Amino acid sequence: VDTASYTVARNYVNQGLRPDSASVRPDEWVNYFDQGYSPPETGAFAIQADGAPTPFLSSSEVLLRVGVATRAVSSAARPSAALTFVIDVSGSMDQDGRLELVKQSIALLVAQLRSDDRVAIVAFSTNARVVLTPTPGDRRDQILGALSGLHPEDTTNAEAGLQLGYQLARAQFIENGINRVVMATDGVANVGSEDAATMLRNAGAGTGSHVQLVAIGVGMGNYNDALLEQLAIQGDGFYAYVDTLDEARRIFVDQLAQTIDTVALDAKAQIAFNPTTVAGYRLIGYEDRGIPDSSFRDPNAKGGAIGAGHQVTALYALVLRRSESSDNRLATVMLRWTDPKNNGAQEISRDINRGDLSPSFSVTDPHFKLDSLVASTAEVLRDSPWIPGYRISDLRSAAAEIQGLLPHTAQVSDFLQMLD
Repeated sequence: VDTASYTVARNYVNQGLRPDSASVRPDEWVNYFDQGYSPPETGAFAIQADGAPTPFLSSSEVLLRVGVATRAVSSAARPSAALTFVIDVSGSMDQDGRLELVKQSIALLVAQLRSDDRVAIVAFSTNARVVLTPTPGDRRDQILGALSGLHPEDTTNAEAGLQLGYQLARAQFIENGINRVVMATDGVANVGSEDAATMLRNAGAGTGSHVQLVAIGVGMGNYNDALLEQLAIQGDGFYAYVDTLDEARRIFVDQLAQTIDTVALDAKAQIAFNPTTVAGYRLIGYEDRGIPDSSFRDPNAKGGAIGAGHQVTALYALVLRRSESSDNRLATVMLRWTDPKNNGAQEISRDINRGDLSPSFSVTDPHFKLDSLVASTAEVLRDSPWIPGYRISDLRSAAAEIQGLLPHTAQVSDFLQMLD
């Protein structure tokens, strides 16, 4: 999953603006926050579920939280990484110090690399050029020297940058390693193709390339959120937005292992609800990530890449039937993915029962309370028809009532400050 929608919105608010409703995606808001899941004791994944009525849904609905946690891998234990940075040096990157923030962000990541890692750098403006040929990750002075020489130039040919980036990624490809193209841009493509699918196809990207695309967005105003989201989805990677150096540190340092170490490729989740116990269900968010039910086991259907130590949450609003039978199963969660080490298909499942739901909101897990509040805030900001009548002031009042019951983290404090 991506997290950019939350940081984009936070940047809007810090500028004194209401976030653009089209850029608000509830799943990315929820997944920005730590979920408190326990990692699997064995295997790649653990599936968890909880739920309850919430103050933010109608009295006929309950909120179900389905969580997935992957095994953690230390930075020292991760495979070797081949990282190809594709950096936008167009004129628009001069605004608000966008390029300087990108350079500082990448420098944080470079400081974590090892001698068995490889780094290459492509810069693009009107045309694309190689700034650094594949270089061992411990040659930091050489890498940082190449970064320091980048300056804003002219127009934006993102397509040329991606084509040259994937060419270099193929040249430094590490078998059984981590192979990523990391594109940092404000997304304002105005030369060449501006369509994500066309750009990636022409670059030779996709599942067959075994190279995932990380899209890192910066900037405001003329920033192209939609293009970067689609590049990440269709490039089998993820999309993050960096608005401050602290956010860069969170992504590139604190979450380094899960940012660049993939434990599952083409991962898909499917939930089959039991009509005996569930009268209706509604997935909150993920509109851009859905695939047909029939494609769940289709090896040619794209899923997502998931990193080490990653946690993913999906929220459902449910209308339950009265309990008139002994059948207490609400749903079955199925996960399917490709093991990146042997390219073999893997699948696990877990039943969700009525006993996984709490009788009231007050006794739920602190992370569940936070998720319900965060998702509701996103729903209000994108003018969702499912929670009519709510205003931000209503949500802030509700947050004040439960503030002491929420996780005591810097992330939560930051969110409550944004609500203010």
